[in-house]
Order: sequence, then C-alpha cells, then structure tokens
Amino acid sequence: MSARMKESLSTSYLFGGNAPFIEELYEAWLENPDSVPAQWRRWFDQLQQPGVRDVAHQPIRDAFVRLAYSRPGGEGHAPTAAVASAERKQVSVLQLINAYRFLGLRHANVDPLKRFPKPEVPELDPAYYGLTEADMNAVFNTGSLVGPDQLPLREILRAVRETYCGSIGIEYMYMSDVAQKRWIQARFETIRSAPSFPPDQKRHILERVTAAETLEKYLHTRYVGQKRFSLEGGDSLIPLLDSLLQRAGEKGIQETVIGMAHRGRLNVLVNTMGKMPKDLFSEFEGKHADSFPAGDVKYHMGFSSDIITPGGPMHLTLAFNPSHLEIVNPVVEGSVRARQHRRRDRDGRQVLPVVVHGDAAFAGQGVVMETLNLSQTRGYRTGGTVHIIVNNQIGFTTSDTRDVRSTLYCTDVVKMIEAPVFHVNGDDPEAVVLATEIALDFRAQFQKDVVVDLVCFRRHGHNEQDDPAVTQPLMYKLITQHSGTRKLYADRLVEQGVIQPEDPEQMIASYRAALDGGYHTNKTILSNYRPPYAVNWEKFKGAKWTQKVDTAVPLAELKVLADKLTAVPPELKLHPRVEKVIADRRQMGQGQLPLDWGMAENLAYAALLKDGYAVRISGQDSGRGTFFHRHAVLHDQARERWDAGSWVPLQHIAENQPDFVVIDSVLSEEAVLGFEYGYATAEPNELVMWEAQFGDFVNGAQVVVDQFIASGEVKWGRMCGLVLMLPHGYEGQGPEHSSARLERFLQLSADYNMQICVPSTPAQMFHMLRRQMLRTFRKPLIIFSPKSMLRHKESVSSLEELAAGGFQPVIGESDNLDAGAVKRVVFCSGKIYYDVRAARRERGITDIAIVRLEQLYPFPHDEFKAQIERYSNAHEVVWCQEEPGNQGAWHRIQHYLLRHLRPAQRLSYALRPSSASPAAGYMALHNEQQKAVVDAALTHGV
Repeated sequence: MSARMKESLSTSYLFGGNAPFIEELYEAWLENPDSVPAQWRRWFDQLQQPGVRDVAHQPIRDAFVRLAYSRPGGEGHAPTAAVASAERKQVSVLQLINAYRFLGLRHANVDPLKRFPKPEVPELDPAYYGLTEADMNAVFNTGSLVGPDQLPLREILRAVRETYCGSIGIEYMYMSDVAQKRWIQARFETIRSAPSFPPDQKRHILERVTAAETLEKYLHTRYVGQKRFSLEGGDSLIPLLDSLLQRAGEKGIQETVIGMAHRGRLNVLVNTMGKMPKDLFSEFEGKHADSFPAGDVKYHMGFSSDIITPGGPMHLTLAFNPSHLEIVNPVVEGSVRARQHRRRDRDGRQVLPVVVHGDAAFAGQGVVMETLNLSQTRGYRTGGTVHIIVNNQIGFTTSDTRDVRSTLYCTDVVKMIEAPVFHVNGDDPEAVVLATEIALDFRAQFQKDVVVDLVCFRRHGHNEQDDPAVTQPLMYKLITQHSGTRKLYADRLVEQGVIQPEDPEQMIASYRAALDGGYHTNKTILSNYRPPYAVNWEKFKGAKWTQKVDTAVPLAELKVLADKLTAVPPELKLHPRVEKVIADRRQMGQGQLPLDWGMAENLAYAALLKDGYAVRISGQDSGRGTFFHRHAVLHDQARERWDAGSWVPLQHIAENQPDFVVIDSVLSEEAVLGFEYGYATAEPNELVMWEAQFGDFVNGAQVVVDQFIASGEVKWGRMCGLVLMLPHGYEGQGPEHSSARLERFLQLSADYNMQICVPSTPAQMFHMLRRQMLRTFRKPLIIFSPKSMLRHKESVSSLEELAAGGFQPVIGESDNLDAGAVKRVVFCSGKIYYDVRAARRERGITDIAIVRLEQLYPFPHDEFKAQIERYSNAHEVVWCQEEPGNQGAWHRIQHYLLRHLRPAQRLSYALRPSSASPAAGYMALHNEQQKAVVDAALTHGV
C-alpha cells in the first residue's frame, strides 16, 4: 500500500460502521466521479483497475469492510451516529450540486412566454436527499462547485439556482471530456451566470435591440402584407451577432461565414451585414439587378461586407440560401474550409463558421445530423461552429409538444458530438450576449461546436400573410400581450439609471432617420476595404465552354510523372494485388502497356499539381476507389494508421507543390456534397471533386444538385467548378447500382449551367479533368464515369494520346469503314458503345457507323453536324442507350439530333422499354434487354 493511501486511510472515515457509507460514496463515484469530494475521487481512482469502471462490486465491498474494521495498528473503531449522519448529508449536498448541473435547466427561466409551469424535478429538491430546513445554515464542503470551499447549504442552494435556473439554462454534463466541463463550470459558476456589463455596453445592446425591432415595424407599415419573415420576438439575435462578431475579431478571426434560413434574414442583412436600406427597399418594390439571369427572392440572397473589430478588419459573408431548411449548413462549412485552406489556418483561428437555425428545422432535418457528424473528421472539420437557434417555439405551425419532435429539446441532436448547449431567454439581451461570449470562447478554446439556443417567440405568422391564431390561439394571446424585448430591456435600463426615460424613443427616432436617409444602420461597416486572401473572380466571368486550351502534356513529362506515381518507399509493404497494380503502372508509364483508367486519372491529377492546381477528392471510398481502380493511397500491410501506414504518391510529385487531399468520407451524400459545393464556390483555383460510391447515391443529395449545383449561378451569380463523378452503367447489378440518373441532370441543364460528360476512354478522362481547370470556365462538371469499363480490354489509351490532342466532345467511327457505304449512323454514349461495336464486328456489318457523344451538355452542335455530313448516304440515324426510354438522354437530346438531320433522314432509337425502375433486377432479364438494344441498333429499318 502506498504512503499516500495509508495517509488517506488514517485520516478518513474508513472505520467500523462507515462501511455502508463508503459503499454509497463509491456507488455515487461509479455513476459520476464529479459527485464525490476530490479526496474520495482520487482514492477511488487508485483503488479501481486502470482503465476499467465496470467491474464486480463484491471485492470492493469486502475491501471496504476489511478497511472499516482494520485501522493501521490493528485497532477497530466505530464512529458516532452524528459523524455518520454528517457524512451522509455531505454526500447529499454534493449530489444536490450535481443534480443542478444536470437538471437545473428544467427550472431555468428561458421561455419569454412562460407557457408552461416548471416541471416537477424531485432531484432539485433538497428533501429528495434527506436535507431539511434545519440543515440550511449548516456548513458543507462545496466539492467542485466554483467558489469558497465551504458554504452554508442555504448559500450553496442560492449559488446553483442562480447559476443554473436563471435566464441561461446550461446543458453540458453529458460531455465526457472533464476539462471541457470544468471550463464551463468555471465560466458560469464564477459569476453565477449573471452578466456584469458596463453602462456603455448596456446602451449599445439596447441600441442593437432597437435597430432590430424598428426595422421590422418600419417594413411592416411601409410594405403591408409583403413576405419578409419577420424577426419580431427574436430581436435579441441582432445584439447576439454584434457581440459574437466583435469578440471574434478581438480573438483574431478575420473572416466569418454565416448561414441562415429566411427567419430574420432581412434584419441581419441590414443591421449586421450592412446592406443599405435603400437597396432592400428597392427589392420590396420589385426592382432588381440585371446581373443574375433568374435571380431569387430577397430573403434568400447572400451578401458580403467588411466590419471593424477590436482585433482589426473582418470580412463577413452571408451565404445564399434556398428555402430548403438547413441545407446551407454543409455549404457554409465547405466555404469556411476552403478559406481556411487558402490561409493555412489549420485550427480555425482566422475563419469562423456561424450557422443560424430554426428550432423545428434543427430538430427535424437530417442534414443537421450529417453536418454535425462531419465536424470533427479530418477532411471536413473547421475548428468548431457556433450554432445559433432562433427558437420561436412554433416552427411553421406546429408547437404542440406531442407533435413537434421526439426529444426534450430541439438541440438534443448535438449531444451526439458532445457539444454544449446554452439555452437563453431572448427577453434578457444581456444574458444572450453573455451566453454568446462564453460560447465563442469555448469554441476558441476547444475547436469544437457549441450551441446558443435563443428561446424567443414569433410575433407574426410564418410569413406576414399568415394568421397563426388559427392554429395557436392561446400562444398568440400571450404574444399579443407581450410588450416586446426592446421595451422590457429599455424599462430595465431606465430603472437602473443607465439611460434616461427619453433615451429609448430617441434611439427609435435616430434609427428611423437612418432608414429614411438610406444610411448604414451598422456603424462598424468598412467601405472600400479589400480583404487579404480575397479571390478575384473577374477572369472567370463571361468564359465560354468552347474556350480552347492545351490539355496535352509532353511525353517526357508524362514519363517523369509516371515514375513519381509508382515510386513506393522500400519499407512500405503493399498488398499483392496493389503491388501488381503499381507494377503494371510502371510499365504503362514506360509505354510498355496501354493506359487504364486509374493510371490516366492519376496522371491528370499529377499534371495539374505540377501546373500549380491543388486537388481535393472526397467520397465514400475515394482513396482506393470503389472499384479498386484509383489507389491514390497505398496502405502498408503491416500497419494501419493513416499517418504511419500509408503513402500518397500524389503528395510527392514536385517540390513546393499544391496540396493533394483525398478523403474517405463519412457515409453521407447530402452533407458531404453540400460541403464540397461550398468549398468549390470559395476556391476556383482548386480541382474539387465528389465521387459517389455508385452514381445513384447522388439521389440522397438531390436537393444540393437542384438548389445549388444546377441553379446557384443563375439565381445568385455563384460560379462553381465542382466535379461530380457518378459511376454509371448497366451491368446487371439491379435497379440501385446501374443508373446515375442521367435524365435528371439533363433536365436541369440550361443557361450553360453545367457540363454533362460520358467519357469512354482513359485519355478522355485525362483531358477532361485537365480542361476543367485550365479553362477559366467555372461550371459544375458531371461525369458519368465507368464501372466495368474500368477494366475493359478495349477501353484503354496510349501515352501518346495524353501527349497530344484534347478532350473530344464527339468521337467518330474508330474502325476503317467506307463512309460512302454507310447507310445508318448510330450515336451513343458510354459502355453501350463497346457492346454495339463488338456485335457489329462479330456480325461483319460494314454499313453502320458508330459515333460516341462524349459531352451531352452543352451539346456539341458543330461536331455532331460534322458527323452527320460525313455520311452522305446514311438515311437512318439511331440514338442508342442502355437506359429505358423514359430515362437516359433520349427525351432531352432528341430535339438536338433532329435539328441537324437532313430532310431525307429518319431518326429512331434503340433502348430499353420505358420502366418505373431504373434497371431490371434479374440477370437473365438484363441480358435479354441488353441483346435487344444491341440488335435494334444494328438492324436496318428498326
């Protein structure tokens, strides 16, 4: 037994009748180590087996009994009943303190409407622990409660009630990191959650609350009935953001990206971002800029500005956002990650993500969970996000607790990442500011997400044309009687003598004058400031897809790059299959074997890196490649740790090369694709790619495709060079792993908004990826990439094809046919080409030409027309596809085909019958349909 243990035993109560008490204490320690005094905690920690908490109790109990009756020296001792009672009460006091840390929120004063009585929580009643009024003046050890070591019970109760049951309800005891819990306790328990701001700051807070309310009332009277998604009832959001940004600047943050849905967005645009009121008024009056072909409603528009903070200038960005609630979350995170990468800000010390949520959406939308799950992963973390929930307790029309969610609080989803939550009463602006300051400080200290739940209400309906009293009559009676946050706080400051009785009305008048005059309502706005690290998008504006660039790489350089790609440290033990892949690639690089898809793709990345373009690839198996083809990451078979057990050749192409990042993502489509979109919109000089495990997995991210990728530029002017690789091909794998839904992307194609490509050779992939960066045309590139074709013996290329030429939107006939003898021209895309060509060769057909359309949008009209004109005697033109007739490209491109046909030519098709399912689930049926498609393509008159 150690000397420390002996000393502990000799001075403790481990004697005689105290064995049951010690066992109680031990049980409390097992449940929560923080619930027992530090001395006991240390003793139990030493007694317990290292790293093990869940052990049989009987040996411990026996040890207690032996210790209880065996004082050092062999003398037994039985304490008095009074001593045992005092000890039990001491434990009860510590348990009571702990209960307030866990459950005090249930009695916190966080609801401005006070709709519900406080629930009965027995654990918050001293009587639950056998403590009575007679114990209130007794002095007890306070344990880990911040403050004096000993206090009367009455003072301990006052301390925990003031800390945990006031205007701020703190949820954090579910966190497993003791240091983080201790930090939170130190911040709140030291001051008992009571703000102590100087008069000037209180006046400033009132001015910001006044700005929030006055703008809403101004718009309500000037633009009667127009939708604006008012912030009234949640007015404290404006001082919250003001405090957050100023404190962030003081801590060194130089850029902040904010995402939020429509509730209060116009208020944030004017009062936080510094949008000129007159510009907002113009939008209310139906005027708009001509810079966006389609545009969007005013409460979806983004904005950027610069403000002055105590730490210097800060650039603000409010992300554009559709009405699809919460989908902006991963977009913000991706944009922040790109900005951090540009600054080499690896810990998020310079760029801050802030996301403002609605309560119902935060609890209800799955992308919230997906984005939270990204927050601490290596490929997506941003150093912690400050989440703000505008909790108006109603969502759209649902406020009945039996319907709104299945959790106690709307924030409960964040418990999955053990992020703390500070619930705060929106009618107490000072408490709001205090909670926000502590939240930001927590993020800065631990690089972890944190939530401020601004509990408020909604003065009007979901929009200003809605009457909420129809569905929430009692709730809206309370709201009608509520005088408003501004008046409550102004009256409080007048009572404190901080302001004069006339000051609140003067603040309103001053703000209205600014609105009428069209002035900035945020005095921190900087004009004519160009932030560092800003991207100049000018060279990308007006670029056309037909822009010519040289994507070829000299043969000698390709061989050098191939050597780099196949150089493996001698100590790295490769899997035998991978070793064979690398050995083959060495031969490919020497021109001894034709290039396969994996080698061509890796050479494209290597060449871009050498040209100065960073590359970022993410997907659910992107390092290896879902189809075992990429092998961008080589794993040591003797070790499995990422840092020590792997080798990434593309990170060793050249000295001082840009970053090559490949991420095996979490099993998410929506959040990850949203993240990569956000990243690409903030970084045009990096090849950013998302690869679906199978092409149809993009279905899970359809909202990102529809609302951002396809339409972001025409709505908001947001250029984006994101690349999607969607494995596509009918190979008998059933409905779920055949189609990447080509028809959906073609249907979304207009205004030259995207590029839809179906490459059929490794060289095409090489040139296409290089073209994506070397042109200044920054539009999303959707690649319908191969699966079985990755290893098709005829789908190969030579080094010379990479060293010459470029991407071909149309590839003409590859066999040596007599053009004058051709009676039918078959146009197709993708894998079906090899099936049709093989059948044509097998059948000895010489009067049917096969032409590949490698780019379906923007449609290559000139190249297609040239192929039509090449075969002057061809009267039949056939579109051939693997997909059913109601899917694939047929319906979307047939008008393009018809445009260039000669009067005597007839257009027909070879395809699967229309189907509700993407593909047949039975291999026999698949083969039957595939044969029918090929036969139809090669049979004249069909």
